[in-house]
Amino acid sequence: MIQDLNRSIVDFSPVRVLIISPTHKGIGGIAQHVRGLSNFLTTNGHHVDIMSSENTFTIPVKGLKNPSFMISSLLKSKFKKGNDIVHAHNLPSAMAMKNSTGKKVLTLHGIYSQQIEMLHGKTTGKISNSYEKDALSWADAITVISKEGYEHYRKLGFEVNLVPNAIDISSLPDKEERLYKKQIIFAGRLSKEKGIYTLIELAKKLDEDTYLIIVGSGPEENSIKKLAKTKKNIDFLGYQPRERTVSLIRGSDILIQPSFVEALSSTVLEAMTCKTCVIASKIGGNRELIEDSTDGFLVDPNDSDQFLDKIEDLFSNQEKRNQFSQHSFDKVQKYDWNYVGKLYLNIYESLLNE
Repeated sequence: MIQDLNRSIVDFSPVRVLIISPTHKGIGGIAQHVRGLSNFLTTNGHHVDIMSSENTFTIPVKGLKNPSFMISSLLKSKFKKGNDIVHAHNLPSAMAMKNSTGKKVLTLHGIYSQQIEMLHGKTTGKISNSYEKDALSWADAITVISKEGYEHYRKLGFEVNLVPNAIDISSLPDKEERLYKKQIIFAGRLSKEKGIYTLIELAKKLDEDTYLIIVGSGPEENSIKKLAKTKKNIDFLGYQPRERTVSLIRGSDILIQPSFVEALSSTVLEAMTCKTCVIASKIGGNRELIEDSTDGFLVDPNDSDQFLDKIEDLFSNQEKRNQFSQHSFDKVQKYDWNYVGKLYLNIYESLLNE
């Protein structure tokens, strides 16, 4: 990791940065990261252009969106000239990065080939693993957002910078939206890797006076809709703007995150900032953010009974909830963009000075 954070970023001459990302809107982790980085850069006098699925042609069909973005962004990149830095996020952006002018930075939001294998099987995972190695070789600098990713790619022989996921703490809405006396929340993509089936099993076991709010959309949305029809204490709100999602997190007692794959979760960072207790699966970046039984609880992502036990534990102990909330709020301060953004600027400057 780049260490020199004390020098003034004002001394760094303005640069032109092209950010390439599968998305930069919505509540997803990559989208939030790209927006936070863009805001940090523009606030500090740099010029930012974003190429994403929101302004580039894609086929909005499951399994085709990322491949179509890869092709269309590659074609569009031919017209993006005069960049000092080209900063790509995740592997679907790598081909356009390779084809663009400027020093090339590739940020990986997790271990990409492992995610693909979980979602699409071993054969597709092997293909993505080959492409991943090629894409990494195209970058002048590689960054990852979690220690797990750092260790994984270092073992593959790549030089990697650890730049954690970040949050703009001052930008979070102060509004608190509490709909129920005992309120827990899940906010995220409704898909297999996010532990939706564990969430469904947990929801079936909740006491009737404990309400679970589910915010998000995705391929398992119909399963959640069916669940909400059978359980009065399940409130499925679908996709919500980030402002309302954060307000609902702030108004909840507990945030649940049963993911099977997670780098450094923006949703968990938001919950920590909102002083909402977190019960998350003990995988990936969750183990970096949360110290079990100090900042929150970490449990097996397959074990809905263990999630239920921890929920009941927190509701029966207000003092413990307060302690967890304060510890996590204190810890999250080092993940603010005012700190993390300087790490990216240091990487940009070192590349431009080569």
